[in-house]
Amino acid sequence: SDERVDENQVRVTALAVVLVMGAFFLSGYPLFPAFLILDFYIRAFTSMKNSPISWLSYRMVKVIGPQPVWINKGPKIFAARLGFVLSLIITLASLFSMPLLSNVIGGSLVLFAFLECGLNFCAGCWVYTYVVYPLVRK
Repeated sequence: SDERVDENQVRVTALAVVLVMGAFFLSGYPLFPAFLILDFYIRAFTSMKNSPISWLSYRMVKVIGPQPVWINKGPKIFAARLGFVLSLIITLASLFSMPLLSNVIGGSLVLFAFLECGLNFCAGCWVYTYVVYPLVRK
C-alpha cells in the first residue's frame, strides 16, 4: 500500500482490543465482540480515516507524545480483516451458546492483539507479507 499508519497508534489500538475482549471474558456479554466487528469492519473495508478504537488510540498517542513511526498500512488492513472474521465468529458463537468456541477464538484474538501491542509482532502482517502478497503479486 502507498498509505502509512503510525505504529504507536496501531499498538495502542491492539491494547484496546485486548481490553474489550477482557470485558467480554469477564461478562460474557456479546456486545463487546460485536463492537469489535464494527471497529474492524471500518478499519478493514472502508475508507474512513479512523474507527472508534483507532480514533481513541490516535488521541491517546497525541497526549503521550511519541514521535510517529510510519509503517505500511497494507498488512494492517489484512490483519484487520482477520480480526473482523474472528470477532464475527466470537459474537455468533456467544449468541448461539457455544462458549468453548467463543473462548478459544477469543483467546486467539487476544493472543494476536497482545503480540502486536506487547511485542510489536503482527501475526496477520507476517502472513500477509510472506504468504498473501507473493500470491497476489503474481
